[in-house]
Amino acid sequence: MGHPTKYVDVDSINMTLRSKAFNDLLTIAQRAPMGNEIIDQCTYISKMLVEKNIAYGNSALNPIRVFSNASTTEQLLVRIDDKLNRLKNGTEYADEDTVMDLIGYLILYRIARLNADDNEETE
Repeated sequence: MGHPTKYVDVDSINMTLRSKAFNDLLTIAQRAPMGNEIIDQCTYISKMLVEKNIAYGNSALNPIRVFSNASTTEQLLVRIDDKLNRLKNGTEYADEDTVMDLIGYLILYRIARLNADDNEETE
């Protein structure tokens, strides 16, 4: 009789690593003058991005391309340009935080570039 197959719980390992990384970050933040505020703002932005990803699906990183065939990174750069233009012209919408949206798009742009780099390595 063979030994039973042992499965590795990757999600559990990832959660443990994230938890350790976050605890390490909290420890490091204590040495920074604005450490806790930085963590608070980054957490706020992370929550906003996850909530929008739930609400809109993966439309920023995997657009449906009905009207545009531009690459994902190019489409994100257009959105970033739009946000920068609003800030420059002072034409923000009352129900929108343009700076937070801009930061969110920059994070998504970074993810898109990392994913593109990963895809190039596997091809």
